[in-house]
Amino acid sequence: METIYEFTLPKGYMDSQGELHRRGRMRLATAGDEISATRDPRVLSNPSYLTIVILSKVVTELEGLESVTATTIEQLFTADLAFLQDMYQRINDVEAPVMQCICPDCGRTFEVPLNFTQEG
Repeated sequence: METIYEFTLPKGYMDSQGELHRRGRMRLATAGDEISATRDPRVLSNPSYLTIVILSKVVTELEGLESVTATTIEQLFTADLAFLQDMYQRINDVEAPVMQCICPDCGRTFEVPLNFTQEG
């Protein structure tokens, strides 16, 4: 199973010296990442900051930088923030489990999604 994913930002992070950083790595999120982010004082005072805190936890590397912090994520161009949010959703997405079924009338095999929560 892959747990670390490489990426190239569409615009790139520009540091204080004017150097552009585009290549990086993102790891899969853990339950602890999401729980601790919801307890962060910045998120408690401004819930929209949740994305910034979570991304600062899972973006493990941005070429040429010693570390990636919430301040780093804050300073990304909006295109790059949207790119990372989309990537986060894609790599952490959970596919619904399915069950193989056979039609008793025609014998055709098909998949039926399982919904353990009975929601939606």
